[in-house]
Amino acid sequence: MRFFERQETARAQTLRLLWLFGLTVIGLVLAVNAALAVTWRLVSPGFSGYPAYFFAVNTALTLLFVLGGWRLETSTLHGGGEKLARRAGAREAWPDSRDAEHQFCNIVQELAIAASMKAPQAMVLPRVESINAFATGWDHDDAVVAVTQGALDSLSRDELMGLVAHEFSHLREGDTRLNMRLAGMVFGLEMIFNLGSSLCDADEDGHRSFLALPGFAIKACGSLGWLAGRALRAAVSRQREFLADARAVQFTRSRDGLGGVLRKVAGQQAAGIARAGSPHPAVQHMLLVGPATGSRWFASHPPLAERIRRIYGRPMSALSTDTADGAATRPDAIF
Repeated sequence: MRFFERQETARAQTLRLLWLFGLTVIGLVLAVNAALAVTWRLVSPGFSGYPAYFFAVNTALTLLFVLGGWRLETSTLHGGGEKLARRAGAREAWPDSRDAEHQFCNIVQELAIAASMKAPQAMVLPRVESINAFATGWDHDDAVVAVTQGALDSLSRDELMGLVAHEFSHLREGDTRLNMRLAGMVFGLEMIFNLGSSLCDADEDGHRSFLALPGFAIKACGSLGWLAGRALRAAVSRQREFLADARAVQFTRSRDGLGGVLRKVAGQQAAGIARAGSPHPAVQHMLLVGPATGSRWFASHPPLAERIRRIYGRPMSALSTDTADGAATRPDAIF
């Protein structure tokens, strides 16, 4: 795997998508102004021009809702990585009483040295039997790496190191902070849609107010902006997953660690284990392997087969995977 080339590609794609995210906000402002301008012409008999500061007020209110919603949503995530992890059902690791958790804590310390960063807090999701993990935190001081009990039970030491290295990449590259900020921006875009919906709602007698027409215009623009924001956020997340995969190979100098993890996850999914006891929705977009979605446009994670292909340089069908128990074949049997 040419992990340096993969990293640069993922970073460049992320930057382009973030520019598109900014253009989406600008496009939403222009669309709201255009929609309200048309509405004003329709409802104004003998149209003779727009009121003073018409477009300035529309722009200011649109940005107020978008940026205000962004601020409101991100403020709820400012409690720290540990708080969010506990909200998802995680607890601190117990290295003194459990061998698997002792090994996990050792790996966290080793990778912190390899990555030249402060060791994050090690936590465990004890009631999740599928293989998964997530990292969270605004900075290195409140960073957390949490793994599921299924990962501790099912993975070898090299695989567990590959899994944790993937999460270290998210922390090192600032992905956890970026993800939370994008979540706030999408919420802000959704608020424009909600504003339009509230203006369209009928009163208690079932009559619509004179604000229904501009409400429909704002709702239409808001829905397009919100959907575009969700799609771009998901696209950014997918590129960061590719980057984290490449970083994990770099940190561990082995593709068989993380590659073995992803192949075991594929085996669990085939056996239906991955759907049992999935982590809390608050962290699902931060997981190593996200929930299945019906649309690739809104999927926060790339397909497992594509991630495995990029790591090994060959299709997943060319690799032997035991779908009965999710165990990957030995690397020396593959190469």
